Amino acid sequence: MSESFEQRYQQTPSWLSKKLNRRKLLKSAAGASALVSTLSLSAVSEDLLHKYQQDKKQGDWQTLDAVQKHLLPSSTSGPSAKEINACLYLYLLVYEQPTDKEEVAFIFQGVQWLNGYTNKRYNQLFIALTDDEKQQVLTGISRSTAGKSWLNMMILNIYEAMLSPPVYGGNPKGIGWQWLAHQMGFPLPEKGKRYYELPARSTVAKAAEIPIKNVTENIVKRPPYQRSDKA
Repeated sequence: MSESFEQRYQQTPSWLSKKLNRRKLLKSAAGASALVSTLSLSAVSEDLLHKYQQDKKQGDWQTLDAVQKHLLPSSTSGPSAKEINACLYLYLLVYEQPTDKEEVAFIFQGVQWLNGYTNKRYNQLFIALTDDEKQQVLTGISRSTAGKSWLNMMILNIYEAMLSPPVYGGNPKGIGWQWLAHQMGFPLPEKGKRYYELPARSTVAKAAEIPIKNVTENIVKRPPYQRSDKA
């Protein structure tokens, strides 16, 4: 009998623990003056963008998109997962960045486990559930170490999408920076100069790790958000 997702991840994976230590960096994003970035999705090839748009309509990526949208829904208080291109950021993390294969496997194994959970409880996939049912499901899986770790990973990637330079796929036109009134450092990376495209930079020495409690806690105090009327 094969090992289940819950059995396999009874402890938080070491790679995820290291990523969660970046929460300290995310917390520092509040403050300074607003910055409007003119960067766009030009760093994403047309072929890859087309493949993403097709993949998001079905299977695992449709579920991942639905989970992200539920975790950060449309709101008058701030940009949503859809508005910050959270799913595209995650897609590029999987298919373009040099992401560890264990992390990629964790993402997809978690999706399959989630849909198995909803099928058993509601006889439906996650995407077919009502908002209340989705909330009940996510609350339910968060009670296990495996589920909590998977949700923490999803939330962390949402915040990374919100705060990373747009060249990595998220944060279009600096929408996340504007919301947080955050001034990004210069120069901003361009295609061909992203961290994983620079020679001998993909193994940069790790920053000092600072213990954290849980990424699901609030990482910033949200200032009032006003949605732009401009397209």
